[in-house]
Amino acid sequence: MAGAEEGGVIEIVWFANPFRGNDFEAFWTPHAEAVLRYGATAWAFLRSKDDHLKFTQFAAFETKLDYDRYWQSEELSSARAGASGLFQLPVAPVWHAVVGSGRLSALTN
Repeated sequence: MAGAEEGGVIEIVWFANPFRGNDFEAFWTPHAEAVLRYGATAWAFLRSKDDHLKFTQFAAFETKLDYDRYWQSEELSSARAGASGLFQLPVAPVWHAVVGSGRLSALTN
């Protein structure tokens, strides 16, 4: 079992308030991408096609400390305050150990 200090992927599920999904998407996308400035090696910000108010943010970090620096930073604290009214509380990030992953690459001729 990987320790809390080791790398992993953070998952944050957001629910936008009704009629605020587009506003939340536009506001939060640059803040989701900001993980790269805090040591993340990859990120994704997804919007459900079935529930247009549900968003899932993923970011891969080599250490949980890097994630903590991102989430607890002045930048993100201010961003969450600025997004007040766009999303529902509570927001409960979940830290995952990576036990497998993969990716298909484009075929070349």
